[in-house]
Amino acid sequence: MSENEDGGEKTEQPTEKRLREAREQGNTPRSRELATAAVFGGGVLAVMATGGSLAAGAVDWMKQALKPDLALRQHPMELFGHVGDLFLRLLLVTAPLLIVCLLASFLAPVVMGGLRWSAKAMMPDFTRMNPASGLKRLYGPEAIAEFTKSLLRVAFVGVGAGIVMWGGMDLLRGLLHLPLESAIVRGLGFTLKLLLGTAVAMLLLAAIDAPYQRWNWMRKLKMTREELRREMKESEGSPEVKGRIRQMQHQMANRRMMEAVPTADVVLVNPTHYAVALKYEGGKMGAPTVVALGVDETALHIRKIAEGNKVAIVSAPPLARALYREGELGKEIPVRLYSAVAQVLSYVYQLRSWRGGPMPAQPNVDVAEHPPGAPADGARR
Repeated sequence: MSENEDGGEKTEQPTEKRLREAREQGNTPRSRELATAAVFGGGVLAVMATGGSLAAGAVDWMKQALKPDLALRQHPMELFGHVGDLFLRLLLVTAPLLIVCLLASFLAPVVMGGLRWSAKAMMPDFTRMNPASGLKRLYGPEAIAEFTKSLLRVAFVGVGAGIVMWGGMDLLRGLLHLPLESAIVRGLGFTLKLLLGTAVAMLLLAAIDAPYQRWNWMRKLKMTREELRREMKESEGSPEVKGRIRQMQHQMANRRMMEAVPTADVVLVNPTHYAVALKYEGGKMGAPTVVALGVDETALHIRKIAEGNKVAIVSAPPLARALYREGELGKEIPVRLYSAVAQVLSYVYQLRSWRGGPMPAQPNVDVAEHPPGAPADGARR
């Protein structure tokens, strides 16, 4: 079981964040066996598909290379141009093979996890120059795995090539009795079969190595439980920070609520433990709206602001408690409390217009503290 530098056991699978960071740094699963098999096999298939045109082009190129124009002896400086021309013609002849091999070289990265460009992977890593790390790679588990792969490579390629050679022994003996051109054609055909058998053996080895490399890559990226907790804390935020954010949000909401108290029409109180400030604008609101509410210290603060701004304060304990439990800040009051609140607002409006004579009597508001069917100790939503 793998361990990290602190000795903790890496038992947890890597998270998406860890995998993404590894890919961004150029740390992706790689299989040299798959890359070699793809390029070699692609080259063999390309030669088999374009063998006729490739051979004809190679013959023409050899004729031009081995029979140069005798006039070049009189102008040695033109030899450079002639060599360059031969090089370009050689590239043109071998272009199909080179293109297929180039495209095949992208197959392994795509199969192992996709093509990714990382500038960090191209930066020099001086930690790899550490002799201790070098010895660990040389004699550690990775070295054992590479040695095992080398043995399997020799075994697979040897068996594949041996099967083809065993089946073609009669053909090889018969080449001695054939004309030169026929012997060359048959010999090249047999060589292609030998290369194809080798490519198949390498592909079988790659089919074993690719899953192993991906498993090994995931194993190296495994995390300890402490690393997993630390990453979750970083991604989701620490409880202390989240608590501080919630506290600040609550303070901001409370500040905005207190700023709205002076605009209220009435503050209903318990008289000391509950306070609910209501505002109603005819023609703009369908029903009175809760602009502030609170208990204990918050209720006391609401009362002080209301007194300082000459907002009517009405003691109606059942209604105040019902509004606190069922009302929501910034929203209209519940329908079942319309009648009771209407009595209070009518009383407040009478007080505003009172100039003399008998003072309006405060209404005796009779309202159930809890809606029908709700438990008597129902908490605020």
